[in-house]
Amino acid sequence: MREALFILYVRDQTTSTKFYERTLSTLPRLNVPGMTEFQLTESSVLGLMPEAGIKRLLPNMPDPASGGGAPRAELYLYVDDPAVMFDAAVAAGAKSLDPLKKRDWGDKAAYCLDPDGHVVAFASPAAPINPQQ
Repeated sequence: MREALFILYVRDQTTSTKFYERTLSTLPRLNVPGMTEFQLTESSVLGLMPEAGIKRLLPNMPDPASGGGAPRAELYLYVDDPAVMFDAAVAAGAKSLDPLKKRDWGDKAAYCLDPDGHVVAFASPAAPINPQQ
């Protein structure tokens, strides 16, 4: 595998793009009608696709907009400073769910909802992540 692209279906691509620009403090690597992409790490990318775009690709499936506001995905990001990232997300319009604290699994994590109702967590690992495992 060379790269992993995780795509969130969003109501309004422009609104979601602005939110993630502010939250991640970076500009997208791609921003065209129908898709925005943010490089998260060397091999992982966050994509934002309008709900209407995926509806056209899967016409016989339920309309993604019918689940609007219901958490349909979680974006769990390991970052250097979860508190700073969480505060940036809230300042950009995220709804705070649970502040930064130590979790049962050892991470320190803070949770919020992005403008589309996706759960976003900012965390620091309890122990260094070993990419060889």
